[in-house]
Parts: sequence; C-alpha cells; structure tokens
Amino acid sequence: MTWEAHSFEAWSRVGRSAKGGDLHSSLPRAAGRSSKRAIDLLIAIIALILLSPLLLIVAVIVKISDRGPVFYSHTRIGVRGAPFGCLKFRTMKTDASAQLAELLQNNPIARSEWEATRKLKDDPRITAVGEILRRSSIDELPQLINIVRGEMSLVGPRPITAEELPRYGEHVWAYMAVRPGLTGHWQTSGRNDVSYEYRVSLDVHYLDNWSLGRDFVIIAKTIPALFSQRGSY
Repeated sequence: MTWEAHSFEAWSRVGRSAKGGDLHSSLPRAAGRSSKRAIDLLIAIIALILLSPLLLIVAVIVKISDRGPVFYSHTRIGVRGAPFGCLKFRTMKTDASAQLAELLQNNPIARSEWEATRKLKDDPRITAVGEILRRSSIDELPQLINIVRGEMSLVGPRPITAEELPRYGEHVWAYMAVRPGLTGHWQTSGRNDVSYEYRVSLDVHYLDNWSLGRDFVIIAKTIPALFSQRGSY
C-alpha cells in the first residue's frame, strides 16, 4: 500500500473518538484550539529570542566538531497526516544512514532493538557533541521553528515517521488529530524507557483529556524530566 493510500485510510478514522463519539466531542472546542495555537506562537517566538545566544553557540560547536550540516531535517507526520521536516541540531555522523543499514544487517540484537523502538541505546552513529545534545534535549530546540511555522505545538504527541504510524493501529486518530508536540506525556513518562504500546496509550489519553491547564502541567513536568535525563538517548 502506498503512503498516500495508507494516509487516507488512517485519516478516515479521525472523526471517531475512542469512545465512539465524533471528533468535535473529543477535541477541545474551536476557541480552545485557537487559544492553544496563540500560546504556542507567543511562547515559541519569545523562546527563540531568549535562546538565540545558546542556539548560535550550539550551531558553531556542531559545525566545528564535525564539519557537516548544523541542522538535520527529518520527514515526520503531522496533523491530518501531512508530512513536514522536523528540525534538530545534527547529532549524527554524516554517513549515519549507511552506518545504520550496515549495523542492522550485521547485528541481530541491534536490529531487534530498532524494530521494537526505532531507537538504539548505544548508537554508534552519534557524535561526541551529539551525545551531549541528546542527553540534554538541546538538539530539539530548533523545533521551536516548526512551532512558529504551525507544523508543531508546544505540547502533543512526539512526531513520528510514516513507518511508525501502523504501530498506532486503531488509535492512529489520536496522533493525527493534533499537531505533534515539542514535549508531551511521553517526554515526562520515561521516554525511550517505556514500551511503544504505552507511548500510544499516553497519546490517546492526551487527546481524550485535553485542556490548556493540562498542557501547562506537562510543560512544568518537562523541566525536571530533562534534568533527570531518564530515557534520553
């Protein structure tokens, strides 16, 4: 099945909540959604201005350390299944794709871990600087630009690839009904240390129980989660 056909099939589920109601009964009302977008835009712009010295320093360090591109744009799936380029500071070597293909071909343990989580705990592709950026989540700060563009939100499900969509099964509506988030329940609940099934359940719970107040609670919980670095790799 092509991605276009898969996207249509998945998006057709959006409009039915997990409880059997329609989309508008499970999502916040229009006023709430507008307020969420306005808050996203305001905070993202202010954060970009305040963090601009840090962003510049990190960009210079990434460039000097590995001579490759400063940023990495990876195609992820957004609201209503629309693909977008999710921005990060580059944390991997320039030949990361070739290294991954070789590793998965020759290392059954790594291949099993990758198939289960789409992550590698001991990833040989990551640079020394990239390791620090990932542990601190600084590599994700360029996603503030995605928020300004309207491709992401401050809070929501973490952005995933097209290959990961089938993992959501009948709950794919819970991911594609909202903008992916810079942070979310997954970020504050152990990140890569939790199973993918649990991650899906967190996204379903987020959509079913959304409120601006809950968004601010998640943002507040993100700060200690970053310092603990639990599941960050």
